[in-house]
Amino acid sequence: MSENVVVLGAGYAGAGAVNTLQAELGSNARLTWIADVDYHLVLHESHRVIRDPDVRSDITFSVDRIADPSTRFIQDEVTGLDVDDQVVELEEGEDVEYDYVLVGLGSQTAYYGIPGLEKHSLTLKSLDDALEINEAVTEASQNATRGDPAQVVIGGAGLSGIQVAGEIAEFRDNHRAPIEIHLVEALDEIFPGNDPEIQQALRDLLEEANVTIHTDDPITEATDDAIEFDVGEPLEYDVLVWTGGITGRDALDDVDLENEHNRVKTEANFQTSDDRVFAIGDSAIIDQGDQPAPPTAQAAWQAAEVVGENIARAIENRPLLTWELEDKGTVISVGEKAVAHDVKPAFGISLPVDTFGGFPAQNLKKMIAARWIADITSWNEARKSWSSL
Repeated sequence: MSENVVVLGAGYAGAGAVNTLQAELGSNARLTWIADVDYHLVLHESHRVIRDPDVRSDITFSVDRIADPSTRFIQDEVTGLDVDDQVVELEEGEDVEYDYVLVGLGSQTAYYGIPGLEKHSLTLKSLDDALEINEAVTEASQNATRGDPAQVVIGGAGLSGIQVAGEIAEFRDNHRAPIEIHLVEALDEIFPGNDPEIQQALRDLLEEANVTIHTDDPITEATDDAIEFDVGEPLEYDVLVWTGGITGRDALDDVDLENEHNRVKTEANFQTSDDRVFAIGDSAIIDQGDQPAPPTAQAAWQAAEVVGENIARAIENRPLLTWELEDKGTVISVGEKAVAHDVKPAFGISLPVDTFGGFPAQNLKKMIAARWIADITSWNEARKSWSSL
């Protein structure tokens, strides 16, 4: 009897899993892919669209470039998952039955209960978000003058916040726009929780790009023209971008699975508290011993390579593989520049330093994105995207 395997989401987790499942599933399984958009976005390069909207054509890939002809694709919003009846609930279409389902819906922005923040801020979780930031920054700069520059504030100085600040700085310089950029972090240093060496290297690049950095003072409220701090004076803004955290998608609100903040808990084999439901990517909290796997593109890519085989093994009633994240290092862009830290030779480069920048870091970041594009489409597609990465 043919098994119905359903994959939810078109991000790194969903697209990567579809790619591996198509190779792993035999003739005794049918694959259905459900997502709210009909393309895959290379999300960790979406900040490039803030500077230049034309970049979008090089970092989005239609599902028909990834899905085999035998894979059924449904474009619809997932609104729920009924694990008792084994159905995926959709906003517009009929419920889709499954025998096995992989949850790869990604995440949404967390606002931590800060009053006014959701109402007044822009986010960067999709292509439309990046385009909206570009439009807002463009409009603000057109309404500003050298004597009264537009104030752009980015809340959250993690990877996304740093890269957004860098792209807005490039936009400012390319257009000679009257913009002042502020990067705000509640903790005592940017890129919190990471090695001081990369923190300092990133701070140096941001300050070189004339980004003003505010740390060690949490945002307590956002009004329609300013953010309030716990201690410091209010900071007025024309554009506010919030990149401060993630939480699970609303579709998992009432799902009958062990979860935390709408992110489904899994074992290291990606199996949830229901053995017919698997989860990876930002939708999942994947057991890795002392700490769960981080919600990063790197983790989703690696997990996608294994989860397809595990679902095939589950169908065949074979033991599942245990996955262990291999941290291959960190590479972050600040506009056209980049910083790399603790990079492993698996990325194709090995230097006798822990942290480096310049052309090696810039090229490495391009290579990482190109490798992903090649994996899910082809090296020809990666080559065409190179200049935008």
